[in-house]
Amino acid sequence: MATPREHIEEIRKTKFSIGGDPNPLTEDLHQAVMNLSGELYAKDVHFLMELIQNAEDNEYPEGVDPSLEFVVTSRDITATGAPATLLIFNNERGFTPRNIESICSVGRSTKKGNRRRGYIGEKGIGFKSVFLITAQPYIFSNGYQIRFTEGPCPHCNVGYIVPEWVETNPTLSVIESIHGIGTALPTTTIILPLKADKVKPVKNQLSNIHPEILLFLTKIKRLSVREDNEDSKLNTVSAISISSETNFVTRKNIDAESYMLHLSADDTGDDDLEKECGYHMWRQRFPVKKDHKVERRMEVEEWVITLAFPSGKRLLRGMQSPGIYAFLPTEMVTNFPFIIQADFILASSRENILLDNKWNKGILDCVSTAFISAFTSLVKDTEAPISTLPRMFGFLPVNKGPYTELNAVRESIKQKILNQSIVPCESYSEQRFFHKPCEVGGVLPAFWNILDKARGQGVALDNISSHGTYILSSSFDKKEYDQILEFMGVEFVGNDWYAKCIQSSNIILGVSEDVYLELLLFVAENWKSSFYSTNMKNASILKYVDIHGTVSLTSVGEVSQYSGGKLFKSTEDRYASWLINWSREFRGATDHLFMPISTQQAIGLLSKKRILLDWLSDQANVKAVSVYDYALLLNRLISNDKELAIAYCHFVYHTFAKKYMSEQNVKEICGSMPLVDSYGRMMGQRRHVLLPANGSNWVELIGTNPWRTEGYVELGKDYLQPASYVGIHTANRELISFLKTYVPAFDIPNISPPDAVIPTMSAPLTRKNVFLLLDWIRYLRRKGINIPQKFLSCIKEGSWLKISLNGSSSYRPPSQSFMFSSSGAHILQRESELVDIPEVDMQFYGQKIMDYREELRVVGVMFEVNEACRFIGNQLMSIAASSNLSRDNVLSILKFIKFLRLKLLSPAEFINSIKGGRWLRTNQGDRSPDESVLYNEEWKAAKEVSNIPLIDEVYYGANLMSYKVELGLIGVRVNFDGNYQLVSDNLKSSHCLSSLSADALYLILNCLRHLRSTSNLVHALKDKKCIKTNGGFKSPAECYLPDSEWGCLLQVFSCFPLIDENFYGSKILSFKSELKQIGLVVDLDEASKKFEDVFRKQASLHSIGKDNVLALLQYYKKPKSSTFPSNLKKCIREVKWLRTRLGDYRVPADCILYSQCWKSISSISLLPFIDDSDTHYGATIHEYEKELKSMGVVSSFKDGAHFVVNGLYLPQDSSSITPENVYSLLDCIRNYKPENHKLENQELFPSTFVEKIGRKWLKTYSGFNTPKRCLLFSPDWARLLERSDGPFLDEDFYGSRITEYKNELRSLGVIVDVRNGCSLMADYLDFHSSFTTVSRIYNYLFEFNWKPDDEDNKRIWVPSGTDNGQWVSSEDCVIHDKNGLLGARLHVLEKHYKDNKLLMFFSLTYGVKLNPSIDDYCEIWKSWEASGHQLTHEEACAFWEFVIKNWSSRNGEILAQRLLKLPVYSGSSPINLVNKHDVFIADDLQLKDLFERSSLGSLFVWYPQPSMKSLPRTKLLEIYSKIGVRNISESVQQELSEVDAVNLKQLKLKEVFIGKGLLRLILGFLADVSPKMEVDVRHDIVRPLLDVTVLEAGGKITMRHTLSLSSGETLNVEARQMLRWEKQISKLFVQKLDKDGGPKTTIEYASHFSEVVAGGLIWENEDHTRQLADLIKLGFLVEFNEEAIMYLMKTKNLQTFLEDEALLSATFPDE
Repeated sequence: MATPREHIEEIRKTKFSIGGDPNPLTEDLHQAVMNLSGELYAKDVHFLMELIQNAEDNEYPEGVDPSLEFVVTSRDITATGAPATLLIFNNERGFTPRNIESICSVGRSTKKGNRRRGYIGEKGIGFKSVFLITAQPYIFSNGYQIRFTEGPCPHCNVGYIVPEWVETNPTLSVIESIHGIGTALPTTTIILPLKADKVKPVKNQLSNIHPEILLFLTKIKRLSVREDNEDSKLNTVSAISISSETNFVTRKNIDAESYMLHLSADDTGDDDLEKECGYHMWRQRFPVKKDHKVERRMEVEEWVITLAFPSGKRLLRGMQSPGIYAFLPTEMVTNFPFIIQADFILASSRENILLDNKWNKGILDCVSTAFISAFTSLVKDTEAPISTLPRMFGFLPVNKGPYTELNAVRESIKQKILNQSIVPCESYSEQRFFHKPCEVGGVLPAFWNILDKARGQGVALDNISSHGTYILSSSFDKKEYDQILEFMGVEFVGNDWYAKCIQSSNIILGVSEDVYLELLLFVAENWKSSFYSTNMKNASILKYVDIHGTVSLTSVGEVSQYSGGKLFKSTEDRYASWLINWSREFRGATDHLFMPISTQQAIGLLSKKRILLDWLSDQANVKAVSVYDYALLLNRLISNDKELAIAYCHFVYHTFAKKYMSEQNVKEICGSMPLVDSYGRMMGQRRHVLLPANGSNWVELIGTNPWRTEGYVELGKDYLQPASYVGIHTANRELISFLKTYVPAFDIPNISPPDAVIPTMSAPLTRKNVFLLLDWIRYLRRKGINIPQKFLSCIKEGSWLKISLNGSSSYRPPSQSFMFSSSGAHILQRESELVDIPEVDMQFYGQKIMDYREELRVVGVMFEVNEACRFIGNQLMSIAASSNLSRDNVLSILKFIKFLRLKLLSPAEFINSIKGGRWLRTNQGDRSPDESVLYNEEWKAAKEVSNIPLIDEVYYGANLMSYKVELGLIGVRVNFDGNYQLVSDNLKSSHCLSSLSADALYLILNCLRHLRSTSNLVHALKDKKCIKTNGGFKSPAECYLPDSEWGCLLQVFSCFPLIDENFYGSKILSFKSELKQIGLVVDLDEASKKFEDVFRKQASLHSIGKDNVLALLQYYKKPKSSTFPSNLKKCIREVKWLRTRLGDYRVPADCILYSQCWKSISSISLLPFIDDSDTHYGATIHEYEKELKSMGVVSSFKDGAHFVVNGLYLPQDSSSITPENVYSLLDCIRNYKPENHKLENQELFPSTFVEKIGRKWLKTYSGFNTPKRCLLFSPDWARLLERSDGPFLDEDFYGSRITEYKNELRSLGVIVDVRNGCSLMADYLDFHSSFTTVSRIYNYLFEFNWKPDDEDNKRIWVPSGTDNGQWVSSEDCVIHDKNGLLGARLHVLEKHYKDNKLLMFFSLTYGVKLNPSIDDYCEIWKSWEASGHQLTHEEACAFWEFVIKNWSSRNGEILAQRLLKLPVYSGSSPINLVNKHDVFIADDLQLKDLFERSSLGSLFVWYPQPSMKSLPRTKLLEIYSKIGVRNISESVQQELSEVDAVNLKQLKLKEVFIGKGLLRLILGFLADVSPKMEVDVRHDIVRPLLDVTVLEAGGKITMRHTLSLSSGETLNVEARQMLRWEKQISKLFVQKLDKDGGPKTTIEYASHFSEVVAGGLIWENEDHTRQLADLIKLGFLVEFNEEAIMYLMKTKNLQTFLEDEALLSATFPDE
């Protein structure tokens, strides 16, 4: 046996021809290796994964713990200059010669086909991935010391796989020193001198090696990483040592097993790293489904899926948590709390599994089943207490991940969990119960606490799961499990469950008060969200004390029915007993319940009492009441029960006596409590309460109860009686004093009187009752009580007060009585000639009456002189009312007033009593004093305009004038003193007010100035010609009061009447406001309106002449023109009053004041210049330019652009338009800026202007054009075009200045922007024939992505020379004609246009085809058919290459319809086209040979020989078939001849060697030559051989074959042969084999047999047919012996697969 070194030399010599002839394939081999290695992985990490993977696949000696060690050293042990070296130590069995040969090859892994044996390698060149980090890898193993080089070997030009023996650098001793002195060197060491740029990535990846990397490796038990440097401070790699240990299998069956695996990691650089973690491992097997089989896993019959459930914190080393392993970790993070391991097919980068791969999909489909099995085992197959199970549920995949396919796995797990009895339930027993999630409900944590406490106090809860739902174990009562329960669909129990649980147990009465309140608090906190609409309302959960004093239960629903409250608690504990006892007194009427005292006290100690109290109040309707609250409640409930009302009064009295209620509260209660009146009636509404009648003052004074109808209640006798309640006694009349104070119950004088008449007041009262009445009045006055009107009136008007009158006594009303306190009153009594005064009888009432002066005053008694005076005056006025006062009476009154005045007594009251009477005689009849006037000269003007009432001095005589002062005191007007109102009130009729004097007008104006109401004055003067003007007397509305500032405005026209200042004086100007009030025009605004009316009227008549205009402008020119009214300005601006040269009148804004700046534009426009001719305004008008401009007239050329726009008038002869005219127009457009528009928008111009400029008036290099058909040249255009290329404005004519008007030209429609001229330039293409110019324009159009508007514009210039050519349709063009077949039919643009950019433009813009279409090719083919053209080999190849490249079903239909002739094979001669019905596919080689030998012409379709890569024969034959070419085997008619058909003998298949050996050989061949062929396809190929019927003939077989052609001709051929397979009829005719015929006969028969079988199975590939025939021939010679066939297949490197063997076993069960 050769030594390792000899073996290496042999490989170098035999495989790589080192030392021999060069191998021509070595360069291709080198390139293949380099490409595969360079493209395989995207990141440096994968070389590491491949090495670990290889180590896992290695074989290890028994008794050895497989280990893998990575060591990085900075020593250059290979002398290659590497900055660092990586060494890999592995204690495997070591490299064998076969391993060495494999590593020196591509794709010849020794692991091939060994997937079932646990090999996890995938690519077959995993080791070669080390070239990503090293240029020279070294291998030391089992005596081999070799290296490989990345670059081509100088001897054979192959890199990567050429081995080279290593003598030194490194040596074994150096390797041992790095591994560690004293430790045995592992069998295999790989040394990788690192590339300089790979040192850092390699160290990073080693530092970040995942601690869980050993989790699913079945062999490697230890992996370590370290760095070896002489100075350890230089180490940068984080050292780590990882090991795994497996416990005994805890469960094992035929499909699955579970065990515990422990990983430990020692990271010297990270103290925070978890050192150890246990993993529950579940491994389960699943059969591989046929639908998920893939070629690279054909030998694998079952999937092994392992799930790892970490029992603690995972070993992550600060990294992500890989969720999927393919033996080694991928980079896929799943969000699953468990890890999935299976034989996944990975992406080339090894980062991810291929999620769309059907093999992987099959594995993922099984994961949910494996998880359920594993999870069920974890949860149920354990003796651990149920409290430890919830953490197991943390393995459920509750969170979605980033991968849709994995989320489908999660959803599948979820659906399966829902059908598993897996959720632990509470049973309060030792037995564990599990139920489906949908059957289980959770209980709120707070309720669990209550149940636990209740159970601790002896309450039985065994039936907790008997209310329709199994109760989730309380161990899940943590927030961390909420998401898990939601994932499983476990919800909380229904809200009705709590009520059922409470009612089915003794939990209310069986627990302490604190637990009971905790239960109530639970209900309260969840009431609105959970219990409001449930049966909890009807659950008996509320305690109360019944009538017997025992604790009973009621429900929220029952209590809530009573809006006023049914169940109560005291707000203070000390009142609870008092309220409970009294409630029993009222139980018959109120049915009130109170909570037990112990419950109320416990509530007070509750930390969350506010929540509970709010719920009791708001939801349970439990009222928290004080004694006062309860009293109010009773107050409303006892209104119909007399006895309860009396008891209630006693309750209130004794409650107050015990100080359980405040005095204020008692007053409120007593003010509204029902009372029993003297008739025994219940009185709820009352105004006041009266004491019982017996012994009361009110009966003494009044006699009856006048308050009864007004709600006054007279208390009944029951309030006087003694009584006993709740063990407390009340004495006789004890309540009355309480009621007087707090109800209160009243008596006179301490009572408010009724609003009623008191009958006793109409008659004299006793002295006692008078003083009782006055005491009553005093009480009311001091209390500030309002005395009712009826009550007071009957006292004031009743004749009950005794008086003295002239020495005699009588009874009078107080309102007619006096009680004087001064001597002046007595003097008045003596001096009064006409009236006597009644006085209170002091002798009768005594001096005591003086103490009641204020009370007497209240009831109407008078005390003062002025009151006496008023009394006398009232008496006199009553006389005057019945008859007129005489002259003497009047003089007596004036005399009495003078007396009072002289005696220094105030006559005011007397005067006030008489001044309102109409008793003074005047010239207007009897009037009151204040309506009368005592005449003097001051009243002269007033007398002219007014009928004032003057006192009749003749009637009263001259003596009247001695009483001027007294007349003034009573109100007579003695002096004028501004009595304007009197003048206004007595104004004469309007017909008496014409032609007023100046004084009369001034009086009226003063009246207007001083009076508020003046409408009568204004109305009286309205239409009367009472104002003197320069035109006589005029009515006010016709007159004007001019002002110095604007008076001259009215002089513009001579029609305005002005007030006569000479008649009235300048004083009249001070009455401007009053004059305006009666209608005069006094201010500029009003005058301007009048002026405006005149101005508008004159303008409408065109009557405003030169003088008027100049006068107006002169006024406007004054400095005071700032006061010019806005309405007049507006009028002047909007009225057409200015005449223009056009002969019309216009508003100022529509007029122009001519100047020289308008000269140029005026020749191309009609403009409204103001008529400054001598016949109209003349040159003088120009002196008022400023005023005209302020009115709106335009004078500046800049401001008149809109006139030009509206008045443009271009001459018919465009050549007469000068550049100056154009520039003037452009200047106008520049200045023309309508509001809210931009100049670039042409729509801003009037339609008439747009129409006018739409003519051809702009000069371009192509002649005159409309603006829209013009371009403005600029540097932007110069980059692409020249001026002569299109209709650019003629700068030679206009000058370069034209470019300064870019915006203005754009607004006219001229195309300025280079990108906007495409359509116009495209229109001018037809004007050019220069190829250079056309190309330039095309480039311009392409630059801006121009598209033609219609199909007619899609014409392309095809040049012929420099300046000639033709315009052709784009449909007649094509960009490329690769094969050069269509140049005669289509214009090939690439021949003329070399710029690819333009070719792209023609394709995108004009729709020119990039390449000829199938229709084009069909047309050229049709021309060949018609002309009899013989095709060259190149033409045929070009045509059919196009067909194959563009093949589709649609194109197939087109070819089938349009191709009538097809090419036939003719050797080396030109190719003929023959009717396709006379051309056949040679699917039977024997028939092909027969007809080719006998036919004069060719019958079989042409295909290139040898086959071309671009024109594969099989694809071409397939296309022929689809377009109508028949197979020869289907077209011939066959007939056996010279055979005794009757005596044909049927043979078994095995008699002609059709058996397992033949089929295995064929299947192995097919799998080798077509490795991508699916299994089903292989089986379909051989199936006709299994279905054939074998018929044996005695001698040679002669078969006649007849073929009919379309011409009617028939071709007949005969064939003699040993075998004939008629596939159409599934029959195999064989000649009997003469076994004694010798070797020649045997080999001849074997040859025919192999050719027939191979040709019948794979006829379409002649090369494969010959190869298969050679194999079958060899097999036939050994009669398909199984051992011989197996050996033959090995020598040919052929193999069958499981599916193939299954087919063979099923077909040949006996072999």
